[in-house]
Amino acid sequence: MADMRAFQLLLIKPSHYDDDGYVIRWWRAMTPSNSLAAVYGIAADCAERQVLGPDVDIEIRVIDETNTRVDIPALVSRFRQNGNFGCVALIGVQSNQYPRALDIARPFRAAGIAVAMGGFHVSGCLSMLDGKAVDLDACRDMGISIFAGEAEGRLEAVIADAAAQRLAPLYNYMKDLPGMEGTPVPFLPRKHVERTLGASSSFDAGRGCPYQCSFCTIINVQGRKSRYRSADDVERIVRLNWAQGIRKFFITDDNFARNREWEATFDRLIELREKDGIPLGLMIQVDTLCHKIPNFMEKAKRAGVNKVFIGLENINPDNLAAAKKRQNKITEYRKMLLAWKAQGILTIAGYILGFPADTPETIRRDIEIIKHELPIDLLEFFCLTPLPGSEDHQTLWKNGVAMDSDLNKYDVEHVCTAHAKMSADEWQGIYHEAWSLYYTPRHMRTLLRRAFATGVPVGNLAKYLLTFSTTDRLEKVHPLQGGILRLKHPSERRPGLARENPWLFWPRFGWQTFAKHAALVSAILQLTIWQTAIKYAPGARNYMDQALTPVSDDDDGTLDLLTKTTGARDAVAHIKKVAELTGHAA
Repeated sequence: MADMRAFQLLLIKPSHYDDDGYVIRWWRAMTPSNSLAAVYGIAADCAERQVLGPDVDIEIRVIDETNTRVDIPALVSRFRQNGNFGCVALIGVQSNQYPRALDIARPFRAAGIAVAMGGFHVSGCLSMLDGKAVDLDACRDMGISIFAGEAEGRLEAVIADAAAQRLAPLYNYMKDLPGMEGTPVPFLPRKHVERTLGASSSFDAGRGCPYQCSFCTIINVQGRKSRYRSADDVERIVRLNWAQGIRKFFITDDNFARNREWEATFDRLIELREKDGIPLGLMIQVDTLCHKIPNFMEKAKRAGVNKVFIGLENINPDNLAAAKKRQNKITEYRKMLLAWKAQGILTIAGYILGFPADTPETIRRDIEIIKHELPIDLLEFFCLTPLPGSEDHQTLWKNGVAMDSDLNKYDVEHVCTAHAKMSADEWQGIYHEAWSLYYTPRHMRTLLRRAFATGVPVGNLAKYLLTFSTTDRLEKVHPLQGGILRLKHPSERRPGLARENPWLFWPRFGWQTFAKHAALVSAILQLTIWQTAIKYAPGARNYMDQALTPVSDDDDGTLDLLTKTTGARDAVAHIKKVAELTGHAA
């Protein structure tokens, strides 16, 4: 229709600033944004249903700033040409992204363009604090509409209000979390998916987690009650993506093993792989007790799972108890990891540094124990961070304990509060050191040998080893915030920091890029040599070491994992006591 109006809906997933104040952006980013896919899917449904009427078209534009530059002047001009009829929606904003989100919003608001912001920061703050803490007034002062909660069934009201120029200051749905079954599914057009490594997309098969980890924001934003998509919903996601050639997915459930529909979902995915020939490749997140669920691992393999992320967090039970991570039983770690190894599935474990009992010395000791006694493929490190929206943050905030005021640092790789046994410099130092302690040349060769012997795809592991062993050292960011070919622009420096002279900026950036990629080429050559040598080494398929040794009754007396800390010894004693009382083997 020639007289049809166009409502411009601009969805922006902001990045955040590095230590030099530049936006972290890549030619190809590591991680797809599920929040962006979820909101795009809901928005596309709104457009298809013509929620603004038959004479108004909703034009949706997507920008993930981790892989696409936000050219604010050009975007503002585009809105002006359309009479500012539209809205900028800042999607999935985490606490470390909040300062950047405000900086993106500011020129849009100055131009009279409607802006709304949602995500874990605003939702967590409204859930756990007083509604004003942690800089939420910056949104209000700027006239940014705050959206707390989930957008299913709610986004069309926000779009209608924006079109009528009556956006409310706050849309708070934190006490009314929607069901997921039958709702619009997460989806992004291929041109956006291709900007991530491996052209992988993401979706959440469920939301909510039953556990109570004190450092976690998910339980306070998405709730502790399980909500889930049906197997039909998951099939629709897969088929929509397969129609555009996308077959790899990160299932973002915080704990897929506790999704009540895990088996129906796996069964449907198995059918899509084995009967319809869709070559799915999946990554899921699970807890450390998932191996006790009958058929879970076997069906995961058949469904196409080739990578699992496990919230290992720590090997000291005292630290786990302090964080209310009581579901993690170190006496089960080896059984669980060996069970994944038996399926030939690559394991990635998260490990948090900065629990109460941690010191640089104990962290170094524990990393060595993990290297020698646990068959983990990849270990990624995080600083224990009081994220707004978590119980840890709420406790510190209520007690007036000092925390860093710069939200940009709340990226779980910067120290944000004091520790009883480590100075801030010691804590930050051991975080960076941890990467080099685990990813030594010797241990990476060991990891490749274990993979070759257990059927884990060696080439896939080598790619991750390249990323995990170099990103912190070369780029000064966490590997999950990494990517291929760092991109910068002088205009993307954080406000308050001096704009650099282009004649100095570009030559230095060019040299840094060359030097980093020279180091990467060297690392690639080294990994290739190791892979080749291991592949053709006599007896490579029969490689065995302490970590791959089957669990035995002697482990509690011989393994450092179970003997080096008081908490570990107490855990073993507890297991034996229960076995005596129940008449079952420990």
